[in-house]
Order: sequence, then structure tokens, then C-alpha cells
Amino acid sequence: MQRVGFLIWKELIELRGDPRLFGVVVLAPIIQLFMLGYAATTDVRNVPVVVADADRSAASRDLVERFNASPNFSVIAVVSGYNEIDPYLERGLAWMALSIPPSYGESLGAGRPQTLQVIADGSDANSSNVALGYATNLIAAYAQELSVKRAGSMLGAGSMLSAGSMPARGIDARVRVWFNPRLESHDFMIPGVLALLLLVVTTNLSSMGIVREKELGTLEQLNVTPLRRWQLIVGKLLPYALIGMIDAFLVIAVAVLWFQIPLRGSLLLLLALTLIYLLTTLGLGLFVSTVSSTQQQAMMTTTFFFLTPMIYLSGFVFPIENMPLVIQFVTYLIPLRYFLVIVRSIFLKGVGLETLWPQVAALTAWGVAILSLAIARSTKRSA
Repeated sequence: MQRVGFLIWKELIELRGDPRLFGVVVLAPIIQLFMLGYAATTDVRNVPVVVADADRSAASRDLVERFNASPNFSVIAVVSGYNEIDPYLERGLAWMALSIPPSYGESLGAGRPQTLQVIADGSDANSSNVALGYATNLIAAYAQELSVKRAGSMLGAGSMLSAGSMPARGIDARVRVWFNPRLESHDFMIPGVLALLLLVVTTNLSSMGIVREKELGTLEQLNVTPLRRWQLIVGKLLPYALIGMIDAFLVIAVAVLWFQIPLRGSLLLLLALTLIYLLTTLGLGLFVSTVSSTQQQAMMTTTFFFLTPMIYLSGFVFPIENMPLVIQFVTYLIPLRYFLVIVRSIFLKGVGLETLWPQVAALTAWGVAILSLAIARSTKRSA
């Protein structure tokens, strides 16, 4: 036991002697515990809904107000035509659309059955299933209420009718799911695995590969060669970029050929935007190498401070819309958030650069910024 005590004391002294390692081991888990304690939730609230109200009657406005008053939905826009809902679903501004036909109010007033159409973005199968359940229950309860009121007015004020004794007639909700009609969760998750795999592999390889040179002393030898600094950095990072592109090809091939994930967009566009994404992951790995002295430090810094928060706060597992507002602002600093939207939109929605340009611009800016910062720190350390 005495030997174990001495070993524990030695480890504590080494930990105290390296304040950066202490921060990784102690502070990072605490910070993540607080952040993920609020962000890690599977509840679906405030589902953004766009309404195509072709009737514009009191009855249709009443239905829209029911959705808006529910804590599960948030009506972000009311348009006039069915064709106007496409941009909201394609760009991810709305998860669901409600289409009200022109004769809605008149049919309800006459006691005729009326059909509503509910359209859901099936890219995220789990959230869409929950949201569709909320919408179905809301419409069914509203139809039940209308049926009771109509029966009461017909039978007179003295009639005693309970809500459960009346059939829910008058509204027939027809549900359609876009982009992922089968609501298969792997159609949503597997494209995201591409983004996650590239982040983990290229960031870890680039960071630890450069730090390994420091440990062996060969990086100093390279610094005194005639190679310029940018040539050294490009020569070190390009092999990892090649590995990343090979991984991208493999994941895309397995997703399409084995799992039958539909690739509705352009493969060339996906590969081109993957190169931009690699700019951010390799830049992040280079930055980690400038703040790490050993491979262990590089691995722990990458895992605790970058990979774990990015996985949980990027929308890969938990919807960003369900997170507290403060955490939602933090997610704008995470490049994985933007590439997840890009890869899932190209796979499932088949959209192009005209729709994805905000994510592409943010991803490019992030990559240029982190790579410039890493090069600046690397140059300063070698001076």
C-alpha cells in the first residue's frame, strides 16, 4: 500500500507541474457537465411550423391559433399557397407544414368532412415522429371539440353530452413525410457519421502527428532546413487530408450501397464541401499541436475541449432548437454544426449551393480563422 501511495503522490505532483494537463483533466469535465446537463435532452418543443392557409376564414385562423398556443409548436409563418412552403422545409426553417384548403371554413360550417394535410421534414426521423404525434393529437382534440359543439347546438341547450360520447368528425388529417418517407432513423444518422468520422480522424491524426515530431526532436531538425514554414505545414497536413477524403469515399459508398441511404444531391458538391470541412478539422488539429507538448496532451485536449462538446452541441444527437438559448449561441462556434446541415441536406433533400451557401460561408470562415491562428502560433513558437 505504501508503494501505491508513493505512486499516487508522484502522479499528483506531475499533474500539478503541468497546469494545462490539470485543466484538461479537471476543468474540462466540469464545464462539459454543466453544458451537457442543460443541452442533452430528447424532448421536442417549439417545433417550427409553416401554415399554408388558403381559406383565410375565422375557422382556419382558430386552428392556426391552436397550433401557436401549444407549447409543442411555434408558427413561424402563414403563407397563402401550398407551393410557398417548399423553401421553409428545404432550408430547415420549419420542421412541419400545415396545409388548409380554401373550403375549410365553409365545409366545417356545413358539417361536411374536411381534409387537412400535414407535411413533416423526415430528415430527423425521431423528432418528426414525436412532432407528428403532437400534431395528430392536437387536430383530433380540436375535431372532437367542434363535433361536441355542433351536436350541442343541434340538440339544444338542455342536452347533456360528454366529449367522449361524440365521434371526432369534420376534419380528416392527411399526413405526408418529405425527404425521409419511411422515417428511418439511420437515414438521418449515417450521413452525420461522415461528418463525425472526418472530425475525429483528421483532427487526432494531425495534432498527434505533429506533436510526435516534437517528442522525437525531428521537428526542430525540419525547422532548420531550407523549407519555408507554409511548405512544412502543407506537407504535414496534406497526407491527413488525403486520408480524410478516402474515409469520405468509403462512408459514402457504404451509406449508399449497403444501407441504401438516398443520395439525392450532387456527389461532386458533397466532395467539394468536404474539402472545405477538412480545412477546419486539419486547422483544428494544427492548433491543438501548438498548445500541446506530448501526444497524450494532444489527445486529451482534442477529446475533452473539442470533440466531445462538438458531438453533443452540434445537433448530431440532440436538436439544437431544444437547447437553452445561451447554449444555442455557443453552437454557432462549432463547425460540425454547419457540415451536418450540409451533408444531411445533400443526402436527403437534394439541395444545392443556392440553399446551403450560409452554412458553406460559415464553415469556410471558421476554417480560415482556425488555420490562420494555428499558423500564427506555430510561427511564433518556432521563432
